[in-house]
Amino acid sequence: MNTPAFAAMKERRHPADTHSLAPGGSPLVISMPHSGTTLPAYLAPQLTPLARTLPDTDWHVPELYEFAAALGATLIIARYTRYQIDLNRPPDDAALYATGPATGLCPVQTFAGEALYADGRIAIDAAEVTRRRAQYWQPYHDELRRRLALVRERHGYAVLLDAHSIRSEVPRLFANRLPDINLGTYGARSCSPEVSAAVRAQLERATGFSHVVDGRFKGGYITRHYGNPEQRVHALQIELAQSCYMDEAGTAYDPQRAAPLRETLRGIVEALLQLPLARA
Repeated sequence: MNTPAFAAMKERRHPADTHSLAPGGSPLVISMPHSGTTLPAYLAPQLTPLARTLPDTDWHVPELYEFAAALGATLIIARYTRYQIDLNRPPDDAALYATGPATGLCPVQTFAGEALYADGRIAIDAAEVTRRRAQYWQPYHDELRRRLALVRERHGYAVLLDAHSIRSEVPRLFANRLPDINLGTYGARSCSPEVSAAVRAQLERATGFSHVVDGRFKGGYITRHYGNPEQRVHALQIELAQSCYMDEAGTAYDPQRAAPLRETLRGIVEALLQLPLARA
């Protein structure tokens, strides 16, 4: 994907160099916290050869949503890998789910349970976690908070779509194959019923894709923390099975396979942009 709008978006990096930003004029902000593929120079030598291939990346999510910038959405895209620090985890590293393995703010294992670090360490030093949080986690969230505030001030409300993808089968994290499209609304707490219904309607129309609402993925820290319908900020997470748009045996994007999914995502984005949410 190499349209002029997408190229400009990739080049517009934040001064702290932690993320790219494409400001838009609509009420919609799209966050992509796990699409980063940059490994800091200090970190790469510490990782195993497998870890340096970044197997748990949300591959090609910016390409899937590339059209959204032209529709007026604000796009915020992480630059660094989640192995550096996970931008969708709480700053205190509290668990998001009561059951199952926790992937952590500064992970030490892949989703499959393999060691990330060549020395086999099972935790990151507290001082190092603090440094990473200040240098990488905080600037992304400062930007996200700022953009949501600007959008809400301009339009009277803001809609935040946290965009993700994952391999369709990760036995350590969930049983069986994941549905193609996983909508998370934190159990209907992070957005209004109107927002959820608009996305559900698009998912019902999407032929060829399975979907679930508040299944294995109910929304991570970003959805739960920023979603506050009473304060006119509506947040939802969409987790895509990567088999819908790429060959999971590698990392290559498959435009032909991705085309129907992109149309579905376009329908969702357009529905969110057309919501008649009342100004307060």
